Amino acid sequence: MPAVWYELKHVCKQTGARYGILHTPHGDFETPIFMPVGTKANVKTLIPSEVKEVSDGLILGNTYHLWLQPGDEVVKEFGGIRGFMNWDGALLTDSGGFQVFSLSNIRKITEEGVEFRHHKSGEKLFLSPEKSIQIQNNLGADIIMSFDECPPFDATDEYMLKSVQRTIRWAKRGKDAHKNPETQALFGIVQGGGNKEIRKYCIDELTKIDFPGYSIGGLSVGESKKDMYEMLEYLKDVMPYDKPRYLMGVGSPDDLIVGSMNGIDMFDCVLPSRNARHGTAFTHFGKLQVKNASLKHSHDPLDSKCDCYVCKTYTRGYLNHLIKSDEILGMRLLTYHNLYFLKSLMHDIRRAIQEDRLLDFKNEFFKEFGYTK
Repeated sequence: MPAVWYELKHVCKQTGARYGILHTPHGDFETPIFMPVGTKANVKTLIPSEVKEVSDGLILGNTYHLWLQPGDEVVKEFGGIRGFMNWDGALLTDSGGFQVFSLSNIRKITEEGVEFRHHKSGEKLFLSPEKSIQIQNNLGADIIMSFDECPPFDATDEYMLKSVQRTIRWAKRGKDAHKNPETQALFGIVQGGGNKEIRKYCIDELTKIDFPGYSIGGLSVGESKKDMYEMLEYLKDVMPYDKPRYLMGVGSPDDLIVGSMNGIDMFDCVLPSRNARHGTAFTHFGKLQVKNASLKHSHDPLDSKCDCYVCKTYTRGYLNHLIKSDEILGMRLLTYHNLYFLKSLMHDIRRAIQEDRLLDFKNEFFKEFGYTK
């Protein structure tokens, strides 16, 4: 049996959304699933026992940041990320590629890899497909990513094709360099921006290499939601049917629902925790700016339809005070709530898929949340 495999259980008759089970060495997970991001071997402001409560047990670590600090060899000494952060759930790591390519003013792409400079010190660094896989082997996640280029969504067709062809060559090199295929599942990453033909070409070529799962990169990178949803609708029918599909870097409630409707099985994003640290909470009635002066005297819970610890324990008035005072506890409590909110949302999505009513659920949720205003 491979390190990770996907078991399709049900397809929603209303939408074609997929309910399944993702099997990993450190747990089996119902899909669609949202994965909190633990960039530097921690989900910001939370301890592992809290992360357990607000996740389904599968979280992310960031290859680029852990390579630079404390170093992947150091993490390996502690038994990989799981031992380092004392996490007994499952883990996924990205390839480091997105961070490298976001440094567009200080990097140079060659066939061998990418030369760039440290985002803080300016030190010269080099990352190749083989180096990315070596780092991820040391980090020890259950699911790891191929090293790819993430070109701008609106790059020219000429550049996009050359970029995707290089990503495919890098994917093959990464697979050849992978030392732990029996314990770490390496996913291929589908690129191609807004060009459907190039996306299809990328999928076909990656499928020939044969990965245990496939990620969709290069979306939610500045394009409109209309463009993203149109691409997801297209990819729904051309992605490998029997493998898990992972939409990278997407985590707003509307995107999770629409992504699920378009056959996505896995999502991740820093949005819920980042929003929390800036004082924004997800609620069933829309996003709430907790700093808002109108909340100062409110004895209401953060979200009257949420049963998380925060909503059962604290008032909006108290949370307003914490956030306005820049208290760390306020950031912790909002992070806890936002991640719990998305965990609950994914549970509702999975149940709606199994009951063949995801479109109805979407319409009800959008109306209550305020997306239809």
